[in-house]
Amino acid sequence: MKIVAINGSPRKNGNTAQVLEVVRQEVEAAGVEFQVFQPGARVHPCLACYHCLNTGSLRCVQTDDMVNDIIAACIEADGILLAAPVYHGGIAGNMKCVLDRLMLAAGCGVNQLHHKVGGALCTLRRSGGMETYQQLLGTMDAMEMVIVTSDYWGAVHGADPGEVQGDTEGMEVAAKLGRNMAWMVKVLAESKVPVPETHPRTMTNFIR
Repeated sequence: MKIVAINGSPRKNGNTAQVLEVVRQEVEAAGVEFQVFQPGARVHPCLACYHCLNTGSLRCVQTDDMVNDIIAACIEADGILLAAPVYHGGIAGNMKCVLDRLMLAAGCGVNQLHHKVGGALCTLRRSGGMETYQQLLGTMDAMEMVIVTSDYWGAVHGADPGEVQGDTEGMEVAAKLGRNMAWMVKVLAESKVPVPETHPRTMTNFIR
């Protein structure tokens, strides 16, 4: 059993990484593997070429960043944790690029992400936490994932690296999310209830 986390911050050892380390401790203590991918700032945006969708390749045609590794790891994982800093009230741009390409390649054809366990966290200085948190949840909601939460919204405050350590409640929220995700991954792995069938959605355009 494995949970893959995507760290959408371009900072090495920044606040988002420190929050994910708290999650890691809880997940691994529960006997579940935890792997973090941090693609950094040099991530290409989606080209909307639809090659991944039209061919069913489950890969992006852009191959000189980490996104195809992330796509493959998410397809194999039992759970996916999206973590991003807040930039001007929303998801950091590089994280949005990753999510656009991941969801198109792995989720919009024959959905490879359905019924995987999902969770979300964001880090922020002051405002935009709820907006970013809801954006991350909405991404997984559209992929038919099993969304797991903590006992409060997944926003941890801190600007300079290390400041999140002072948000005691926020770090406790992150730790509890890790425990809950690990628990749900194990529940689904041990369940004898068949996974519901899924099928590609019917894409409807409203311009005729």
